[in-house]
Amino acid sequence: MPPAPSDRHVDALPAVLRDYALLADGHRGALVGPDGDIAWLCAPRWSDPAVFSSLLGGPGRYLVTPAATRFVWGGHYEAASLIWRSRWVTGDGIIESREALVFPGDADRLVLLRQVRALDRPARVRVVLDPRADFGRSPVREVTCDRGLWRARTGGLHLRFHGGAGLRPASDGFLVGELAVPPGGQHDLVLELSATPLVQPCEEPAELWRITEFHWDAVLPEMSGAAERDARLAYAVLRGMTPPGGGMVAAATTALPERAMQGRDYDYRYAWIRDQAFAGQAAAMAGHYGLLDDAVSFLSGRVLADGDRLAPAYTIGGEPVPPVRQLAHLPGYPGALPGTGNRVGGQFQLDAFGEVLLALAAAGRLDRLDSDAHHAMEVAASAIADRWSEPDSGIWELSPRQWTHSKLTCVAGLRAAARIVPAGVAGRWSALADRILADAATHGLDRAGRWQRAYDDRRVDAALLLPAIRGALPPQDPRTERTRRAVLADLAADGYLYRFRADRRPLGDAEGAFLLCGFAAALSSWQAGDLVGATQWFERSRAACGCPGLYTEEYDVAQRQLRGNLPQAFVHALMLETAVTLGHATACG
Repeated sequence: MPPAPSDRHVDALPAVLRDYALLADGHRGALVGPDGDIAWLCAPRWSDPAVFSSLLGGPGRYLVTPAATRFVWGGHYEAASLIWRSRWVTGDGIIESREALVFPGDADRLVLLRQVRALDRPARVRVVLDPRADFGRSPVREVTCDRGLWRARTGGLHLRFHGGAGLRPASDGFLVGELAVPPGGQHDLVLELSATPLVQPCEEPAELWRITEFHWDAVLPEMSGAAERDARLAYAVLRGMTPPGGGMVAAATTALPERAMQGRDYDYRYAWIRDQAFAGQAAAMAGHYGLLDDAVSFLSGRVLADGDRLAPAYTIGGEPVPPVRQLAHLPGYPGALPGTGNRVGGQFQLDAFGEVLLALAAAGRLDRLDSDAHHAMEVAASAIADRWSEPDSGIWELSPRQWTHSKLTCVAGLRAAARIVPAGVAGRWSALADRILADAATHGLDRAGRWQRAYDDRRVDAALLLPAIRGALPPQDPRTERTRRAVLADLAADGYLYRFRADRRPLGDAEGAFLLCGFAAALSSWQAGDLVGATQWFERSRAACGCPGLYTEEYDVAQRQLRGNLPQAFVHALMLETAVTLGHATACG
């Protein structure tokens, strides 16, 4: 049978970030665009090369879209899951495509489900399946078809595709064609990609959907109070971005710009110590402990392996983050240069040790620490004792300085840990916290009586809200309230909070509002007894999401656009923590 003509006339143009939905199974994630394009998927794991890379201009893509030339898009997540439903209204009727990665996933094999539904009238959808491993450099080969079951190879991956009997080979891709779905009917497409040969038969689509629905329902906690649906989605995002045993990636993507043409486009497909700690603390507050246990396992393993040389980030398997490498063959997302790897691996971030202690202490209060985790607490505390006076790169990963936030975060971590250990150890750790706090008060306290950004920088920084939230000082300490007021006075604009003033330009010109900071402002206001202000900060920040409800690191207030890699895990963690905290506060009130 001759190959079908090319379907490349269907433009693979990137969408704005607010329109992408995430599918994830713990081991990898996919982004689905408004036209039904799987625009991004790395396989077999998060930081491996992409097999679908149209997000960065690569040729690899997987499109399921209405055949009609005119349609409008919508969609939503099914309750308590990362099962996404794309919905298109055409001139001929309504079409839905149900999308999911089978959950929980296998480390070396992914299964991507797509179920096309014609709601009221007959539907026709166009399908383009063109997997290309290694960021588009490896087209399919060794293609066979047996009674509608397609097999192929791309790069080092084995491929199997079910439900494509009506599709035909493309002249410059893999498969293209149209599928017809009767009114009220559905058509299932199942794509498998594996690092090993696919020998065992694949389960039937109905069974794969049942497994995925069951396990999502099992891992998502019940919640009430502030923003229940959004809080459960935030937990689902964190769960979907965390493999068993921990190693939560910071984001699913690489090389998405925070500011166009500014060279600030990083690879976040790795596990940051700080982010994992944030997620663990949020899970502890949510009262559903699988995610907390994974955080404890990953954090303990890395601390025990590397001690006071703990890196800020690792691969999900605990290996060093690879160096930066440009993907010169790709055009990239508009406004950014495509690349992989991250320079963060060589940094020293003192506050990471404090965050580890905070997360492990949260687990300890729930009696969820094993002997390794207790040992990791001792190692982290010893690392602080040895290195707290050194300059570090801090939470924002800048040039090494004596960052006040880093010192105070260690104080908070030591105090939290001291509450769950024997008296003798607690005394040593409390004394160390007092010594660090005294040094910070000598060198990092502005003459106005509030904390300053660094020992040599009198400006404020939104990160200074976090140590007080974590218990470095009592809420009634006057330095806490003075710092909160100064941060909000200097770094807030239009209801959003920025990290710091990079220069003399107005807030918003140098970078977007930092959503992590907005949720921190909500927690800080709640701690200060201002429930109205806390709610205002929370609602303003939680509205800065895309259509599917996902957050990036920054939000462009003027353009109402998401900026940076998607989705940003630590923002979802703080959103979840804030929702639970305000939910409890409202219930108690």
